[in-house]
Amino acid sequence: MPEHARTFALGLLCTLLALSVIAVVRESQGPAGVLLLGGFLVVPALLPLRGVVRRERRVYAWATLCIAPHFVYALTELVANPALRGVAVAMLFTGLALVVALVAYLRLTRPR
Repeated sequence: MPEHARTFALGLLCTLLALSVIAVVRESQGPAGVLLLGGFLVVPALLPLRGVVRRERRVYAWATLCIAPHFVYALTELVANPALRGVAVAMLFTGLALVVALVAYLRLTRPR
């Protein structure tokens, strides 16, 4: 059962990365915008990737914090930018599902 949660979390993390790249490509207005928005969205999603693959429990705990920029960006774009509403909704639901999967993995693998 923990393996299913890990696989689900890994898939959602990769989906969130893909959505972040799509948002950066569609929204950025030059090299500075790509760097800033990429740094705001892509880098936090990349940070826990190695630890999730290696099944490090500590990474699952702090990886939930790396999703906060995606929530902020998705909620802002949902309200302010009709052109990116689809990406924002997908990012919001993917981030929410990822938090659930990370917490589920932590609960399933806690030491007894």
